[in-house]
Amino acid sequence: MSGPTVLLRNEPVQARSTARLTSLLDAAAAAIDHVGFERLTTAMVAERAGASIGTVYRYFPDRIAVLQSVAARAVDRFSDRVRTTLGSRQYGTWWDAIEALIDEGVDAFAKEPAFAALRFGDVLDLRPRENTRTGSSEVSDVLAPVLVSRYGFKDDADLPFRLEVVFQLVDSLLARAFAFDARGDKQFIREAKRVAHSYLVSVYGEPTPAV
Repeated sequence: MSGPTVLLRNEPVQARSTARLTSLLDAAAAAIDHVGFERLTTAMVAERAGASIGTVYRYFPDRIAVLQSVAARAVDRFSDRVRTTLGSRQYGTWWDAIEALIDEGVDAFAKEPAFAALRFGDVLDLRPRENTRTGSSEVSDVLAPVLVSRYGFKDDADLPFRLEVVFQLVDSLLARAFAFDARGDKQFIREAKRVAHSYLVSVYGEPTPAV
Protein backbone atom coordinates (compact mmCIF):
# COMPACT_ATOMS: atom_id res chain seq x y z
CA MET A 1 0.00 0.00 0.00
CA SER A 2 2.84 2.37 -0.84
CA GLY A 3 0.58 4.82 -2.68
CA PRO A 4 -2.08 5.33 0.00
CA THR A 5 0.43 5.73 2.83
CA VAL A 6 2.48 8.54 1.27
CA LEU A 7 0.14 11.23 2.59
CA LEU A 8 -0.44 9.89 6.07
CA ARG A 9 0.57 11.34 9.42
CA ASN A 10 1.66 7.92 10.67
CA GLU A 11 2.58 5.24 8.19
CA PRO A 12 1.44 1.87 9.59
CA VAL A 13 4.22 -0.54 10.51
CA GLN A 14 2.24 -3.20 12.35
CA ALA A 15 -0.41 -5.53 11.00
CA ARG A 16 -3.00 -4.03 13.35
CA SER A 17 -2.26 -0.49 12.14
CA THR A 18 -2.37 -1.61 8.51
CA ALA A 19 -5.73 -3.27 9.10
CA ARG A 20 -7.05 -0.09 10.74
CA LEU A 21 -5.86 1.99 7.79
CA THR A 22 -7.54 -0.42 5.38
CA SER A 23 -10.76 -0.12 7.37
CA LEU A 24 -10.61 3.68 7.20
CA LEU A 25 -9.97 3.67 3.45
CA ASP A 26 -12.79 1.16 2.89
CA ALA A 27 -15.12 3.35 4.94
CA ALA A 28 -14.09 6.44 3.01
CA ALA A 29 -14.65 4.68 -0.33
CA ALA A 30 -18.11 3.53 0.77
CA ALA A 31 -19.00 7.05 1.89
CA ILE A 32 -17.81 8.49 -1.41
CA ASP A 33 -20.05 6.08 -3.29
CA HIS A 34 -22.96 7.14 -1.08
CA VAL A 35 -22.62 10.94 -0.96
CA GLY A 36 -19.94 11.83 -3.53
CA PHE A 37 -16.37 12.89 -2.84
CA GLU A 38 -17.31 16.58 -2.62
CA ARG A 39 -19.42 15.97 0.50
CA LEU A 40 -17.10 13.52 2.23
CA THR A 41 -16.13 14.46 5.79
CA THR A 42 -13.75 12.87 8.25
CA ALA A 43 -16.71 12.37 10.59
CA MET A 44 -18.39 10.17 7.96
CA VAL A 45 -15.25 8.10 7.67
CA ALA A 46 -15.04 7.62 11.42
CA GLU A 47 -18.71 6.66 11.72
CA ARG A 48 -18.62 4.13 8.89
CA ALA A 49 -15.37 2.61 10.16
CA GLY A 50 -16.66 2.41 13.73
CA ALA A 51 -13.67 4.45 14.84
CA SER A 52 -13.17 7.69 16.75
CA ILE A 53 -12.51 10.91 14.91
CA GLY A 54 -9.15 10.94 16.67
CA THR A 55 -8.25 7.66 14.98
CA VAL A 56 -8.99 9.20 11.59
CA TYR A 57 -6.79 12.19 12.36
CA ARG A 58 -4.06 9.91 13.60
CA TYR A 59 -3.59 8.82 9.98
CA PHE A 60 -5.01 11.68 7.91
CA PRO A 61 -4.40 15.39 8.54
CA ASP A 62 -7.65 16.34 6.76
CA ARG A 63 -10.35 15.16 4.36
CA ILE A 64 -8.17 16.03 1.36
CA ALA A 65 -5.58 13.51 2.50
CA VAL A 66 -8.37 10.93 2.80
CA LEU A 67 -9.46 11.58 -0.77
CA GLN A 68 -5.90 11.47 -2.08
CA SER A 69 -5.25 8.22 -0.26
CA VAL A 70 -8.40 6.55 -1.60
CA ALA A 71 -7.46 7.71 -5.10
CA ALA A 72 -3.87 6.51 -4.71
CA ARG A 73 -5.14 3.10 -3.63
CA ALA A 74 -7.37 2.98 -6.70
CA VAL A 75 -4.38 3.71 -8.95
CA ASP A 76 -2.33 1.02 -7.20
CA ARG A 77 -5.11 -1.52 -7.55
CA PHE A 78 -5.74 -0.74 -11.19
CA SER A 79 -2.02 -0.91 -11.95
CA ASP A 80 -2.06 -4.36 -10.34
CA ARG A 81 -5.01 -5.26 -12.59
CA VAL A 82 -2.96 -4.20 -15.62
CA ARG A 83 0.01 -6.31 -14.56
CA THR A 84 -2.17 -9.33 -13.78
CA THR A 85 -4.14 -9.08 -17.03
CA LEU A 86 -1.05 -8.71 -19.19
CA GLY A 87 0.80 -11.41 -17.29
CA SER A 88 -2.01 -13.93 -17.38
CA ARG A 89 -1.95 -14.54 -21.14
CA GLN A 90 -0.29 -13.59 -24.41
CA TYR A 91 -2.65 -11.45 -26.45
CA GLY A 92 -2.59 -11.83 -30.21
CA THR A 93 -2.21 -8.14 -31.03
CA TRP A 94 -1.56 -4.97 -29.10
CA TRP A 95 -5.18 -3.98 -29.56
CA ASP A 96 -6.35 -7.24 -27.98
CA ALA A 97 -4.25 -6.35 -24.94
CA ILE A 98 -5.52 -2.79 -24.70
CA GLU A 99 -9.14 -3.87 -25.19
CA ALA A 100 -8.67 -6.30 -22.29
CA LEU A 101 -7.45 -3.39 -20.15
CA ILE A 102 -10.48 -1.32 -21.12
CA ASP A 103 -12.63 -4.24 -19.95
CA GLU A 104 -10.72 -4.12 -16.67
CA GLY A 105 -11.56 -0.44 -16.46
CA VAL A 106 -15.24 -1.21 -16.99
CA ASP A 107 -15.07 -3.79 -14.22
CA ALA A 108 -13.34 -1.30 -11.90
CA PHE A 109 -16.04 1.31 -12.55
CA ALA A 110 -18.71 -1.27 -11.73
CA LYS A 111 -17.13 -2.98 -8.72
CA GLU A 112 -14.25 -1.03 -7.19
CA PRO A 113 -15.56 1.19 -4.36
CA ALA A 114 -15.25 4.92 -5.15
CA PHE A 115 -13.62 4.24 -8.51
CA ALA A 116 -16.53 5.63 -10.51
CA ALA A 117 -16.30 8.85 -8.48
CA LEU A 118 -12.52 9.29 -8.22
CA ARG A 119 -11.29 7.12 -11.12
CA PHE A 120 -7.52 7.68 -11.13
CA GLY A 121 -7.77 10.64 -8.79
CA ASP A 122 -7.38 13.09 -11.66
CA VAL A 123 -10.82 14.59 -10.96
CA LEU A 124 -9.48 16.03 -7.68
CA ASP A 125 -8.51 19.59 -8.52
CA LEU A 126 -6.16 20.15 -5.59
CA ARG A 127 -3.81 23.09 -5.75
CA PRO A 128 -1.01 23.85 -5.68
CA ARG A 129 -0.12 20.67 -7.54
CA GLU A 130 3.11 18.98 -6.50
CA ASN A 131 3.97 17.83 -10.04
CA THR A 132 2.49 17.04 -13.43
CA ARG A 133 2.04 13.34 -12.74
CA THR A 134 -1.49 11.98 -12.93
CA GLY A 135 -3.04 8.64 -12.11
CA SER A 136 -3.52 8.05 -15.84
CA SER A 137 0.16 8.66 -16.51
CA GLU A 138 1.16 6.20 -13.81
CA VAL A 139 -0.96 3.48 -15.39
CA SER A 140 0.41 4.39 -18.83
CA ASP A 141 3.92 3.84 -17.52
CA VAL A 142 2.95 0.30 -16.53
CA LEU A 143 1.57 -0.50 -19.99
CA ALA A 144 4.23 1.15 -22.18
CA PRO A 145 7.09 -1.33 -21.54
CA VAL A 146 4.77 -4.24 -22.37
CA LEU A 147 3.89 -2.72 -25.75
CA VAL A 148 7.60 -2.18 -26.43
CA SER A 149 8.73 -5.67 -25.45
CA ARG A 150 5.83 -7.69 -26.88
CA TYR A 151 4.53 -5.70 -29.82
CA GLY A 152 7.53 -3.81 -31.13
CA PHE A 153 6.43 -0.29 -30.19
CA LYS A 154 9.15 2.34 -30.27
CA ASP A 155 10.53 3.05 -26.81
CA ASP A 156 10.31 6.83 -26.67
CA ALA A 157 8.59 9.57 -24.72
CA ASP A 158 5.69 9.69 -27.16
CA LEU A 159 4.38 6.25 -26.21
CA PRO A 160 3.47 7.00 -22.54
CA PHE A 161 1.96 10.30 -23.72
CA ARG A 162 -0.19 8.61 -26.38
CA LEU A 163 -1.31 6.00 -23.88
CA GLU A 164 -2.27 8.70 -21.39
CA VAL A 165 -4.34 10.37 -24.13
CA VAL A 166 -6.14 7.05 -24.65
CA PHE A 167 -6.74 6.59 -20.92
CA GLN A 168 -8.16 10.12 -20.68
CA LEU A 169 -10.50 9.54 -23.62
CA VAL A 170 -11.67 6.17 -22.32
CA ASP A 171 -11.98 7.47 -18.76
CA SER A 172 -14.30 10.28 -19.85
CA LEU A 173 -16.54 7.98 -21.85
CA LEU A 174 -16.68 5.34 -19.14
CA ALA A 175 -17.55 8.03 -16.59
CA ARG A 176 -20.51 8.90 -18.80
CA ALA A 177 -21.38 5.22 -19.23
CA PHE A 178 -21.70 4.81 -15.46
CA ALA A 179 -23.21 8.21 -14.68
CA PHE A 180 -26.78 6.90 -14.80
CA ASP A 181 -26.32 3.14 -15.07
CA ALA A 182 -24.54 1.17 -12.35
CA ARG A 183 -23.92 -1.61 -14.87
CA GLY A 184 -22.54 0.76 -17.49
CA ASP A 185 -24.22 2.00 -20.65
CA LYS A 186 -23.14 -0.51 -23.31
CA GLN A 187 -23.31 2.04 -26.11
CA PHE A 188 -20.86 4.38 -24.40
CA ILE A 189 -18.57 1.46 -23.54
CA ARG A 190 -18.51 0.41 -27.20
CA GLU A 191 -17.76 3.98 -28.25
CA ALA A 192 -14.91 4.16 -25.71
CA LYS A 193 -13.31 1.17 -27.39
CA ARG A 194 -13.95 2.53 -30.89
CA VAL A 195 -12.44 5.92 -30.07
CA ALA A 196 -9.38 4.31 -28.43
CA HIS A 197 -8.88 1.96 -31.38
CA SER A 198 -9.27 4.72 -33.98
CA TYR A 199 -6.85 7.02 -32.20
CA LEU A 200 -4.13 4.41 -31.74
CA VAL A 201 -4.46 3.12 -35.29
CA SER A 202 -4.15 6.68 -36.58
CA VAL A 203 -0.80 6.95 -34.80
CA TYR A 204 0.63 3.40 -34.92
CA GLY A 205 -1.17 1.74 -37.80
CA GLU A 206 -3.21 -1.44 -37.77
CA PRO A 207 -2.66 -3.79 -34.80
CA THR A 208 0.28 -6.13 -35.28
CA PRO A 209 0.82 -9.57 -33.70
CA ALA A 210 3.07 -10.10 -30.72
CA VAL A 211 6.76 -10.49 -31.56
